[in-house]
Amino acid sequence: MRRFIERHTFWAIVALIAIAVFVWLIFAVWPEWLIGAVGRKKTFVNTLLNGVTLGGLYFLVASGFTLVFGLMRNVNLAHGSMYLLGAYIGYEVAEASGSWFLGLLVAFLAIALSGALLQVLVFRRMEGDDLRQTLVTIGISIIAADLMLAIWTGTTYQFSPPEWLFGAAELPIISTIKSSGAMVYIKYPVYRLAVLGTAVALGVALWLFLNRTRIGMMVRAGVNDREMLSASGVNVQLVFALVFAIGAGLAGFAGVVGGTALSIAPGEDIRYLLASLIVVIVGGLGSVTGAAIGALLIGLAEQFGLAYFPTYGVVLTFLIMVIVLAVRPQGLMGGR
Repeated sequence: MRRFIERHTFWAIVALIAIAVFVWLIFAVWPEWLIGAVGRKKTFVNTLLNGVTLGGLYFLVASGFTLVFGLMRNVNLAHGSMYLLGAYIGYEVAEASGSWFLGLLVAFLAIALSGALLQVLVFRRMEGDDLRQTLVTIGISIIAADLMLAIWTGTTYQFSPPEWLFGAAELPIISTIKSSGAMVYIKYPVYRLAVLGTAVALGVALWLFLNRTRIGMMVRAGVNDREMLSASGVNVQLVFALVFAIGAGLAGFAGVVGGTALSIAPGEDIRYLLASLIVVIVGGLGSVTGAAIGALLIGLAEQFGLAYFPTYGVVLTFLIMVIVLAVRPQGLMGGR
C-alpha cells in the first residue's frame, strides 16, 4: 500500500475521493436495511462526523509529533505539554486582544520558539540516546504541568471563536422526511467542519513540504545519513532546529484549535500526547499520510465506542494499535 501511494499519489487521492462520494450517497439516501443494522440515521451520521472531525484534530496534534518523533527520531514526550501551553498562551492573547486569530498566531510562534530552544539545549546534546531523551522530556512535561497548574489553576477555559465560525451548517444528508413531503437535513457545527478542513489543508502542505521542497529533502537525507549531508555543506543542526520548531509550533496551533472545539483544562496534555503516540505508531514513523490514516482510525474508534458501547469504548483505540503492531509492526505506512 505504501509503495502504491508513493508511486501513484494522484490515483490514491482519486480513490479516496471516490470512496467519500460513495459513502455520501449511501448516507444521503440511507437504505432501509441499514436502519436495523446501525440504529437511527441521525445518531450514526453525527457519530461518524464527530469521529472524522476528532480525527482531524488528532492529526493537527500528531502532525508535529510525526515530524519530531517519527521523522527526526527525537523522543519528545513533552509534546502534550506544548499543546496545553499553546492553548493557554493563545487563550490569554485572544482574551487580551479580542482576536482569536492573533491568539492562534502567537501560540504557534511562542511554542515554535520553545521547541527550537528545546532542540538546541536538550536534544542536540543527547542525539541518538533515546532513553535519556525519554526521561528528560518526561521530567520537563511534569515540571511544565505543575507550572501551568500554578499559573492557570484547575479552571476549565473555553475560547470564543470568530462569529462566522459559530452556528451549524446544513449538510446534504437527509435526516427524515415529514408527512408533508418536506425533507429535513442534518445540521452540524461549522467550527468542527472548519477543523476538518484545516487538518486536510495542513496534511497536504506537510506532504508537499517534505516531498517537494529542498528543505524537506534535506531533512529526510539528514535523518538517513547526517554525516554525508553535513559534508555536502548543509547546516544540519539549523535544518533540524527549524523542523523541530515547526513541529512544536503545530502543537501550539493545535492547542488553540482543540481548545476552541473542546476546552482547556489540566490533563489535556496527557490525553493528546497519548493520542499522538497511538496515531504515529498506527500510521508509521515519519509518514504524514500514515499519521492522517491513523488519526482518522483512532477518532472514529473513539467516537463509535462512546456512542454504541461506552463501557468498552476506550479499549477500541488500543485494540487497533495491537492489531496493527501484530500484523504490520512498522505501521500502516511505515517503511521497513
